[in-house]
Amino acid sequence: MQVISTIFELRARLSGERAIAFVPTMGNLHEGHLDLMRQARNHGSCVVASIFVNPLQFGPNEDFEQYPRTLDADCAKLQVLVDVVFTPAVNEMYPVQQTVFVEPPPIADELCGAARPGHFRGMATVVLKLLNIVQPQVALFGKKDYQQLHIIRQLVAQLNLPVCLIGGETVRAADGLALSSRNQYLTGAQRSEAVFLSLTLQGMRQAIVQGARNFELLQQQAAQSLAGRGWGVDYVSVRDQSDLQPAGVGSRELVILAAARLGKTRLLDNIEVRVVA
Repeated sequence: MQVISTIFELRARLSGERAIAFVPTMGNLHEGHLDLMRQARNHGSCVVASIFVNPLQFGPNEDFEQYPRTLDADCAKLQVLVDVVFTPAVNEMYPVQQTVFVEPPPIADELCGAARPGHFRGMATVVLKLLNIVQPQVALFGKKDYQQLHIIRQLVAQLNLPVCLIGGETVRAADGLALSSRNQYLTGAQRSEAVFLSLTLQGMRQAIVQGARNFELLQQQAAQSLAGRGWGVDYVSVRDQSDLQPAGVGSRELVILAAARLGKTRLLDNIEVRVVA
């Protein structure tokens, strides 16, 4: 495994590769990331991971400075899983003072975008830059960040990028909590409570499978239930998988998305639902 920190060196290393599978990350790797790396091996003879904490997708009051940076431990985990780890500095990714931004589609202003203005603009910009730098044939992203994956799919389609996107299923702890680098911020009591987010979505899924179609009521009940347990709820929303617009009575391929805070820790989760007519 090679660790490379400059674009020039990376392009030289990859110049002869014809089947590159790429997994971009912000580091502090957990089993969810490693699962994507293992999947990547099935899609390319050369597996590239990137580790870059992107300042553009953090708001002024968010945790950019505190975001855990564990490069040595991350590289140890990747040693037998990938061929190249790209670890650029901020000035390598953004070499000029005036950054050219990628404007994401309108859905970026909803759901997580409503609570984190500018987040998806920064995410779309760095993902496009990374895809341009690495030029993979396949790129893998986790479904836990469902809205992010949807936006990246639209970006790739609109810009006609020659890359196949694969969404990896959310990896969960034994009790059902979606794995996230931010889970380590939780106190012991918060970690015990955190599983209630996935349990809430599972309950909504079961209600829909059993015939519930008043999605607005389901969303309100779920948000009230979480708030009653001390959560700060950003949203609970039932959407159509295809475009992430609010689900209608006739929608069949649904996704239930939620974002809520325990203390200062913001957790995301989602669950897909297929409605049988």
